[in-house]
Amino acid sequence: MITAVDTNVLLDVFGADATHGIRSANALRRCLREGALVACEAVRAETAAVFPDAKPILEAMRAIGVTFSPIGQIAALKASASWRHYRSRGGKRERVVADFLIGGHALTQCDRILTRDRGFYRDYFRELTIVDPAKQER
Repeated sequence: MITAVDTNVLLDVFGADATHGIRSANALRRCLREGALVACEAVRAETAAVFPDAKPILEAMRAIGVTFSPIGQIAALKASASWRHYRSRGGKRERVVADFLIGGHALTQCDRILTRDRGFYRDYFRELTIVDPAKQER
């Protein structure tokens, strides 16, 4: 089982979020017991922004068992199609292409995604299996 990890879950854990941190950490552990945890370039970049430089983010990801999984061509094309669909429905630029790349990567290269952002992924990546830490037991 390969689980793509979304940025919001990693920020919950690395930032010790008072509301979501414990559930996100527990969900990460559960997913790791069931297989691999991966993050694409977009998640790495968004998460790395809260670290002072590259070394701490690399160590933190290694420590929690999240490996790097680059976005492939099919994932990028799926992201593009979903972005066009979003914009055709009147979607504003509040959602950036990175969100669609994360969804495309999870859909085409993984078995599921661990995220709290279930509404967006359910709308634009309907075939994607979503694991929501907020719905998991503490």
